[in-house]
Amino acid sequence: MSDTCRIIALGGLGEVGKNMTAYECEGSIVVVDAGLAFPRDEHLGVDLVLPDFGYLRDRADSIQAVVLTHGHEDHVGSLPYLMRDVPIPEVWATRLTLGLIKSKLDEHGLLRAAELREIHPDDPPRELGPFRISFVRMAHSIPDAVAIVLETPAGRIVHTGDYKLDHTPVDGLKTDVGRLAELGNLGVDLLLGDSTNAERPGFTQSERIVGEAFRQIFPLRQGRILVSSFASNVHRMQQAVDVAVELGRKVCIVGRSMRKNANIARNLGYMEIPEGVLVRPPELDELDPSEQLILCTGSQGEPLSALTRIAYNDHPAIHVERGDTVIISAKPVPGNELRVHDTINQLAKTGAEVLHQEIAPVHVSGHACAEELRTLLSLLRPRAVMPVHGEFRMLAAHAQLAREAGVPAGAIVLAENGTVVELSADGVRVVGEVETGMAFVDGLGVGDVHDVALRDRRRLSEDGVLIVVATVAGSNGGSAGPTELIARGFGDGSGPLLEELRDEANRVLEGCLREDITEIKLLQEHLHDELGQLVYDRTHRRPMILPVVVEV
Repeated sequence: MSDTCRIIALGGLGEVGKNMTAYECEGSIVVVDAGLAFPRDEHLGVDLVLPDFGYLRDRADSIQAVVLTHGHEDHVGSLPYLMRDVPIPEVWATRLTLGLIKSKLDEHGLLRAAELREIHPDDPPRELGPFRISFVRMAHSIPDAVAIVLETPAGRIVHTGDYKLDHTPVDGLKTDVGRLAELGNLGVDLLLGDSTNAERPGFTQSERIVGEAFRQIFPLRQGRILVSSFASNVHRMQQAVDVAVELGRKVCIVGRSMRKNANIARNLGYMEIPEGVLVRPPELDELDPSEQLILCTGSQGEPLSALTRIAYNDHPAIHVERGDTVIISAKPVPGNELRVHDTINQLAKTGAEVLHQEIAPVHVSGHACAEELRTLLSLLRPRAVMPVHGEFRMLAAHAQLAREAGVPAGAIVLAENGTVVELSADGVRVVGEVETGMAFVDGLGVGDVHDVALRDRRRLSEDGVLIVVATVAGSNGGSAGPTELIARGFGDGSGPLLEELRDEANRVLEGCLREDITEIKLLQEHLHDELGQLVYDRTHRRPMILPVVVEV
């Protein structure tokens, strides 16, 4: 088995988010990325969605390190939860990524829980157990992104992370196509490539397109200008700041995560804001609207984000009015479209002009489109391909591009989370499956929200709840008072239905007592079943019915 390498995706396949891949060779494991996802509509009350760490927990002694491709939440967000659950000896990341995760780990009290090692694309290969690891600079929508090259006894593997072939990046650091071509000449046995934009033809536009749009838009506006983007999009923030400085506008950064990331980026030299340009929110009152640029979070319509609060006139320091311009410089993540539209509509009601990617070139993707994927395939000429990072349709589109590039169909693996893929001298094949899934962060709890809890929350949200409080005498089992009913979230709350339900509850209790049924559990079951049937007959709804029988 020494000449084989097992690859197990614990997240990121068949979905967008919670990217995590385990590479296992000669009893050692290297984990690439530790991301999270945001809850979908059916995840009621859930704050974050994490990969299932069970496979790693069971093999904790084998883990050598976690290696991170870049600092986006869907690649690093679950790291503190992983480190809380599984001992991790080392974490490897580039300078900015390391700065961002240090802040996260500090918040969780885990800053000293692992050795944090800074890496650089120009570093010579590093040995880590049976793995020899090196890095390739990749352009993305956050600085310091890298692809990871793992040389194993089974062959050479390239894990791209997120990337695009931006020929004019804001920081001038392009995807290192020369290094990729060198790897192609050396021979790549397996490519794990980003599939997010595999369905989209052509090339992804350069990040500088957005900066040029800002240069066209800002000078024509006389009111406040608000730009909302992802808090980690340092290049987007930098370009907005540069134009504001040229026009004499002051800059205010609003939103905890954006302020934190901007401070980290400035301290590490990834972002420059001249002295005297930054102002705090209370200082905006002293400035004319034409002198303000506000950078804020909320591009996804998050209920408690800065932009949403501003839109609903709920922010303590910032408001918008007629003549102001709001630029939403991000694409809604699937599932967030309605919330984003609600925010746009609310801003429009205030009289502000709202610009977004559908009507202005104020956003470009950070992921490679089909032609760039073809270019990468031609540079690396991999013997086998495993599409990663995307919904299944995206993975399938990437697989089709690989076939067109000459990769044999038998050497293309369309896997799902938990699929065990084995690389050996004979090629790549699926050899099994491990149990995997997701864990939920709900308030302070992690992984304590079970299917039954989500099902109950769904029922409460859809059909409501009926609470029945019946009082019985402990001495003879007779009724000791009138039955009380509390209905929430079903029907119209009208008297006739509640009266009928109350009469039915009294009838059920009397029937039970006549038959000498006095055990509280049995009384509750009868009340639940009979009232549930009556509610369904009258409303065709199935609210959660909670019978409470009190003995006095």
